[in-house]
Amino acid sequence: MKLIITGRNMEVTDALKDTVRRKLGKLDKYFHEDVEVHATLSVEKNRQIFEVTIPINGRMIRAEESTEDMYTSIDKSIDILERQIRKHKTKLQKRYNNGETIRFENIKPLSVEKDSTPKIVKTKRFAMKPMDAEEAVLQMELLGHDFFVFTNGETDEVNVVYKRKDGNYGLIEPEYL
Repeated sequence: MKLIITGRNMEVTDALKDTVRRKLGKLDKYFHEDVEVHATLSVEKNRQIFEVTIPINGRMIRAEESTEDMYTSIDKSIDILERQIRKHKTKLQKRYNNGETIRFENIKPLSVEKDSTPKIVKTKRFAMKPMDAEEAVLQMELLGHDFFVFTNGETDEVNVVYKRKDGNYGLIEPEYL
């Protein structure tokens, strides 16, 4: 891991450089030797800001923390990076569940198709029996879906019930102009 330490609006002391090297050295086991890690230490008014960016396979892992003490900012940023790396590594291990340990440089970037326009890749057909909105919500919950299309028994029109972000439900009814 190649470490590039820069300072903005401040002189980076040897003690700070040693601390950054030691703390980021813990993450060395996750990366190949040629990965460049950019660490920036800066001061704005009374805020001590530590920022780290690590490019891997076309993606960026980044952490930035701002406190009144530079060493605290460094510690908090390293904690954030460790969480992100563990989360990313766990996702990859679940995807490539072959029991081997995962190193980021061994993973090939996904090829991007030239024609990236969305396409309909699946068509689903189902029988719709007339029901009221409450029964449609129950059916939606039983299926574990976020929405449910049904024929409204009262109006004989196609309606949609959906789960809202606030935990409540919404009903979409067609209106013909």
